[in-house]
Amino acid sequence: MDVRRLRMLLELSRLGSMHEVAEELGTSTSNVSQAIAALARDAGTALVEPEGRRVRLTPAGHRLAEHAVGILAAVEAARADLDPAAEPVGVVRVAGFATAIRRSLLPAIDDLAVRHPGVEVRLREHEPPEALDLLDRDDVDLALAYDYDLAPASWRGDHEVTPLWAADWGLGVPTHERRAPFASYADRDWIVNSRHTADEEVLRTLASMAGFTPRVVHRVDALELVDDLVAAGRGVALLPRGRTSRRGVAVRPLTDPRVRLRAFAVTRRGRDRWSPLRAVLDRLAHG
Repeated sequence: MDVRRLRMLLELSRLGSMHEVAEELGTSTSNVSQAIAALARDAGTALVEPEGRRVRLTPAGHRLAEHAVGILAAVEAARADLDPAAEPVGVVRVAGFATAIRRSLLPAIDDLAVRHPGVEVRLREHEPPEALDLLDRDDVDLALAYDYDLAPASWRGDHEVTPLWAADWGLGVPTHERRAPFASYADRDWIVNSRHTADEEVLRTLASMAGFTPRVVHRVDALELVDDLVAAGRGVALLPRGRTSRRGVAVRPLTDPRVRLRAFAVTRRGRDRWSPLRAVLDRLAHG
């Protein structure tokens, strides 16, 4: 049902005259009459009946007018909620990888609690393929994803992608081992991510440039467990530099070529005009 017609019906229930409704809403009596008639066709029942020179609402008309109060209030609330200039209020659902949640999202949540207390952030920890799948199914509003400069992501055409930060990655080896060329690790066991293929793509690219095919033995998601395996001599792996690794693990720099992880905030195209999501994105982008 057209909400403008509902508005006219509600005013008619209050004023009792189509002429007065027309004056109240700045239109003609004919437009009011036609709108009420169209609304009656939509409802499938008569909404008004003559009462001398005026009209009065039928029982069905009164009932629909009662509904119109709630409907019009909900429409106004929705308009206010979606107004880009309004104070952001709403729940923003975020799926992202653990490092971005710790580094970017948690500080943003603390800041938003002060700046925009009406915004609630609900988070889910997922690797990029899982987070982007949730985004594409509209199960979340925002995905925090990453790729590597040696393994760039392929974004969908309806994705809006905002760069957040980048971090160097290196080669995680036991601390007692001396620095050695990448090619010297050709005969070692390797550890890669169990929930994403990007770091394995980087590894295979580096190995190919060094002239070997890596023997991937372990697939592990948690960096802490990767540290444990490296320290125990169960393999070597690509790990982030600048992170505090377990004792017994050294992360050697990779310089030829350099390897960088790049973090992104990803939304569906056009969704960032919703003010709560815009508030989260602005805080992430300037954090």
